[in-house]
Amino acid sequence: MKTAFRIFAALVLAALLFPTSDCQARGKSKNRLRLLYWNIQNGMWDGQEDNYDRFVGWVKAQNPDVCVWCEAQSIYKTASAEKLAVEDRYLTDNWGELAARYGHKYWYVGGHRDNYPQVITSKYPIENVERIVGAQPDSVVTHGCGWATIEKNGHKINIVTLHTWPQAFAYGAADREASRAEHGGDKYRRREIEYICNHTIATVPDADKQLWMMMGDFNSVSRLDNAVYKIPAGDTRLLVHDYILDRTPYVDVIAERYPGEFHTSTGGRARIDFVYCTRPLYDRVTGAEIILDEYTKPVRDPKKLSNFYHPSDHLPIVVDFDMKR
Repeated sequence: MKTAFRIFAALVLAALLFPTSDCQARGKSKNRLRLLYWNIQNGMWDGQEDNYDRFVGWVKAQNPDVCVWCEAQSIYKTASAEKLAVEDRYLTDNWGELAARYGHKYWYVGGHRDNYPQVITSKYPIENVERIVGAQPDSVVTHGCGWATIEKNGHKINIVTLHTWPQAFAYGAADREASRAEHGGDKYRRREIEYICNHTIATVPDADKQLWMMMGDFNSVSRLDNAVYKIPAGDTRLLVHDYILDRTPYVDVIAERYPGEFHTSTGGRARIDFVYCTRPLYDRVTGAEIILDEYTKPVRDPKKLSNFYHPSDHLPIVVDFDMKR
């Protein structure tokens, strides 16, 4: 009787710590493909203190088939803003070990120039197409980009990961204040997204009829949310997503699923993380949400270390696809 009670108590505790999302409640199927995207801030810095146990537990509860992690490299020592020596960084080198804990056998690191790569982990083999970092001097892809593919039920799915330049001034600007004044950061992000699209989806004939997804931290807002932002129509802050919506076949999954609604992807009031899909893949979406729960809710570090949050300053996005033949 005591053993049964302990098992029951453990199940109740797990349900409280890791509540079932709406997407998860839709059930499991051999045809379902679940994508989990999240900017995990500094290589899930929050998870270093408990050997990533809460992180792994939460991911397992979501039961994703594919994960895309932004900021996927360890940078700082536990509970501090002191940088780790490169040889002491658990991630990215050990993503295979960490991913295995939540059931993913395969992993992939996209192209990157600095401490902020994106990583894909998956239940299915991942094939690299291209690791994109741009070219000096004016087309640098600052945090890099990955273009990889997986297969599910005989369907080939292209996955493009990215994380654009975060500053108000342009990358490499000699005079940062002058660049900030002329919206150099917005204009630079616009060049980045054009370069990324021109070296991924634009290189493939009839890509609009194929299965593509592109996601990441865009560090920019969309005109589709402008009922909330009330930004002037010609504002440079809208350049990145205007390019995607006007010049590519991608559909904004969250905006399309929730027309007229605003869903923040940060602890504040800003949607800067996006999942895009081509229409043939979007038509397979059965559920999509930005998850705010007891674990994912961003909480500022009490020591206010360089704006660090627990577990991250961003929220995860989960998207379910029906991949029946």
